[in-house]
Amino acid sequence: MTKKTTHSRTMRIDLIPETPHKPRKSTRAPRDGGGSPPRAKANVSYADLYQRSYDAVLVTDGAGHIVDVNPRACVFFGYKEEEFLALDLSDVISGADPSLVNCLCDNLKNTQYALMQAYCPRKNGSFFPAEIAVGAIDADVKQLSFTIRDITFRKQAEEMLMTEHNAIQNLGNAVLIANLEGSLEFVNPAALQIWGHKSAEDMLGKNIRDLLVDKEAADTMIHAVLDEKQMWVADLQASTARGRQVDVQVVTSCNRNADGKTVGLILSVVDITDRRQAEHAQREAERRRVMLESLGAACYHLGQPATVLLANLGVIQKRLGSADDVVKEVVKTSIEAAESIGAILHRLNTVNEYKTTEYLEKAAADSGEGRILDI
Repeated sequence: MTKKTTHSRTMRIDLIPETPHKPRKSTRAPRDGGGSPPRAKANVSYADLYQRSYDAVLVTDGAGHIVDVNPRACVFFGYKEEEFLALDLSDVISGADPSLVNCLCDNLKNTQYALMQAYCPRKNGSFFPAEIAVGAIDADVKQLSFTIRDITFRKQAEEMLMTEHNAIQNLGNAVLIANLEGSLEFVNPAALQIWGHKSAEDMLGKNIRDLLVDKEAADTMIHAVLDEKQMWVADLQASTARGRQVDVQVVTSCNRNADGKTVGLILSVVDITDRRQAEHAQREAERRRVMLESLGAACYHLGQPATVLLANLGVIQKRLGSADDVVKEVVKTSIEAAESIGAILHRLNTVNEYKTTEYLEKAAADSGEGRILDI
C-alpha cells in the first residue's frame, strides 16, 4: 500500500484597499425587533488555532520550560515536537533567561501582552530575527504563549533601505524627490549645499520650478517625465537662496511606488560650475594658441616681401647720386620704415603669450574694440 504523504506550502496574497473606501452594505436580514440578529460564538478550540497558526507558537510554564509547540515551530527551529519538550525558552530565544521570564510574568498580570524583538537559534546553529508576542494563557500566569514571527525578509529590507538611505545622504550629487505637483518631499545634504540652505526644512514644500532660472525648461522637464515617461537630461542654471546662479546638470526620471505607479519625480543634480569654468579656460587657451600660430604664419609670409622691399630701397638709395634732396629723404625714411617693419615682424614671430593692451579710449577698450596685441 502506498504511503500517503503531505506537503506544506505557504501562499502569499496582497490585498490592496479600494480608493476611496466605501463601506459594504450589509445583506444580513434584520431581526423582528430591528437591528442585526445575534452572532453565534465560534465552536473552536483555541489549541486548534495554535496548531494552524502561520507563526510559531511555544507554550511554557512559569519557569520557562517548553510544554507545547505547534507544527510551525518545528519548521522554524528544526526540532521535532518531542525534542522541544526537553528545552527551555533560553534554548530557542537568545537572552531569554529566567529573570526575563519572571519579568514577563509580572507584567502580564497587568497587561494583555508584551512585544519583543530577538534572535532565535535553530537546531543547526543558525539564527533568524524574530518579532515575538507574549501572552498569558490563564489568569494566574502559570503558562505563557510565545507567538514567534520570522522577520528575516523585513530585516533584510530594512537594512537595504538603510544602506540606500546612507548612500543617498553621502552622495556627492544632489538628490531631490518631488510629488506629482512638483513640490519637494526629500532633499539630501548635497542639494542643501548647491542651493545654499542650512536644513532640509528650508527646501521641503518648495516647487522645483522655483529652484531653476529657466521656468520654461522646468515645465518641459516635468511634462517629459510625468506625461511622456522619459528620462530628461539638460544643463541648466539653479537659483540659489542668495540669489546666485549656479550651472548644474539635471537628470530627472519618474518616481514609482511598489505597484509601478508614477508618484512623482526624482532629480539628480550636479554642480558643473567648475567644469564650465575649466571648459571656458580650455576654449580660451585653444583660441589663443590658434591666434599665435596664425600670427606666426602671417609674420613668415610678410617677412619675405618686407626683406625684398628693404633690399630694393637700398639699391635705389645707392643710385640716387645727385638726385633731389627730397627724393633722398623719402628713400631714407622708406628704408627706416621697412627696417621697422622687419623688427616688428621679428618681435611678433617670437611672441609666446597672447596679451592685449589698450590703444584707444577706455570706453572703446572696455568693449573689446580698442585693444591690440601687446608685444
